[in-house]
Amino acid sequence: MMYSSRRKPVLYFKEDRRFWSGKCTVYKLFGLCVVLVLVSLLWLQLSCTGDMTRVVVDDGRIPHQPCPLERQASAADDPSWGPHKLALLIPFRERFEELLVFVPFMHTFLNNKKILHKIFVINQMDHYRFNRASLINVGYTESGNDTDYIAMHDVDLLPLNEALDYGFPEEGPFHVASPELHPLYHYKTYVGGILLLTKQHYHMVG
Repeated sequence: MMYSSRRKPVLYFKEDRRFWSGKCTVYKLFGLCVVLVLVSLLWLQLSCTGDMTRVVVDDGRIPHQPCPLERQASAADDPSWGPHKLALLIPFRERFEELLVFVPFMHTFLNNKKILHKIFVINQMDHYRFNRASLINVGYTESGNDTDYIAMHDVDLLPLNEALDYGFPEEGPFHVASPELHPLYHYKTYVGGILLLTKQHYHMVG
């Protein structure tokens, strides 16, 4: 009788098929990511609806802060915000540091003034001469029908004075960054920087 010369393999380590043991496989990582995403979504939902336990400090309850979406929805229903909506057009190219400061600053500034608004960043991708006028034309086209006036706004100008008016320009185009206020451009024919005008006036010029 013939016998095989190959020996029976010896199992030196007992296999452990539990989920957390052994090598870190792709399936385990995927499962962990799914769990983390579900927990994050649940926490966000509870924090937005106010179902989470509120923190108590000195026997006083901290009022629940509504989520940004709730605040924006209530602003549209609040008559104190007015009937007009601003389209903030930002001609842009390769100035990301200024943009990261500009957008949250302007959003807070306009909210404090109770001005309904949408922010449009119109980016020029090529390296030809910067064409501010064409970018503004694109922004005007993309601004939609739910806005009734626009602001042509440079990304490097911030309205640090709370008294500056960004309201609806009923009496015609309004130059917020007028030559006597602009730090660089002082000539009388300058109309850049920050210019407000209704869409009706813009359409007449175009």
